[in-house]
Amino acid sequence: MNRSLKQRTKSILVPVIPGGIMTILIFYLDYFQFQLVEKFLLFAAFVIVPLVILLLRYDAKNTQQRMMYALMKWLQYPAAFLTLFSVMSNKMWGFEGTAIPGTLSLGWLLFTLLLGIYGLSTIVISKGKAAEIAIGAGLVYFFIGGTWFTLYQYQVDLFNANVATHALSSVHFHFSSAIVPIFIGALGRIMTKKSWYPWVVAIDIVGPLLIAFGMIFSKPIEYIGVALFACNIVVYTAYLLAYLRKNALNMKASFFLGFSCLAFYTVVVISIFYPLLKKMYSLTILDFIPIYGALHAFGFVLCGLIGWVYMVNNMANQSAS
Repeated sequence: MNRSLKQRTKSILVPVIPGGIMTILIFYLDYFQFQLVEKFLLFAAFVIVPLVILLLRYDAKNTQQRMMYALMKWLQYPAAFLTLFSVMSNKMWGFEGTAIPGTLSLGWLLFTLLLGIYGLSTIVISKGKAAEIAIGAGLVYFFIGGTWFTLYQYQVDLFNANVATHALSSVHFHFSSAIVPIFIGALGRIMTKKSWYPWVVAIDIVGPLLIAFGMIFSKPIEYIGVALFACNIVVYTAYLLAYLRKNALNMKASFFLGFSCLAFYTVVVISIFYPLLKKMYSLTILDFIPIYGALHAFGFVLCGLIGWVYMVNNMANQSAS
C-alpha cells in the first residue's frame, strides 16, 4: 500500500516539473521572442493542462475512458512541443505568412479535441451530477481554446475579428473558461449538497460563451458574461475559504488554495482602483495587463490547480489508510 502511495506521489510530480522548467525558459530567455499572450498559451500547454489531467477521474470499468486518459497522459508533452514549434515557426524561424505555423498547431487542436471528448464522456457518465458536468464542460472549453489558437496560427480573420482577438479568445478559454468550471466541479466533489450549486454550475457554463460571443459581436453581452462569471468566482472563493477555515486539511492544499483565492481578490481590488491608479501614476491598460495576467495565471489558476492536486492526493492517502 505504501508503494502505491509513493507511485501516486511520483505521478503527481513528474508530469509538471519538466513543463514548469520549460515555461520558465520561455518567459525569461530572450531567445524566445514571443508576445505575452503566446507565452501564456505555452504556459497552459506545458503546465496547466498536465495539472488538470491529474485532477481527472476515470471509471476503471470503462475501457474506452481508461484508454483516453492514458492517451492524454502520453500525448500531453508531444502536443505541447508542437505548440511551441508552431509559435517558433511563426516568430523565429521565418515561416510567418505560410501554412507551417497553422499546420503545427493542429497537434494541439487534436489534443484538445481529445480533452473535449473525454469531457463529454465525463458528462455522459456523470448521470446528472453537477460537479462532474462542470468538470466535463471545462474540458470541452479547452477544445474551443485550441480551435482559437489554430485560427490564430493560420492568421484567419473569422467573424470580421482581427487575429489578435483570436489569440485573446484562446487565452480566455484556456485559463478562465476551462479552469473555473473545473475548480467549481472540484469544490462540488467535497462540499455538502447545496440547492444553489447546480445554478452556479449552469451560470459557469453559460458565462464563458457570453464573454466569447461578446468579444466578437457585442460589448454589452461581453460585460454581462464577465459580471456573471466574476460573481460565480466570488461564490466559489467565498465558500472555499469558509471550507478551508472549518476543516483540517493538508497544509499544502490549504496554502495554495488560499493563495489562489487571495490572488483573485487582489485582481478585483486592482480593477476597482484602476481609474485612480491610472490618474495618479499616468498608467495605461497596457501597464496593467501583465499584472492582471500574472495574478490570474500564476496566482489564481496555477496555485488553485496545485492546491486541488494536493487535496486529491490527500484524500487518496486517507482512503488508502
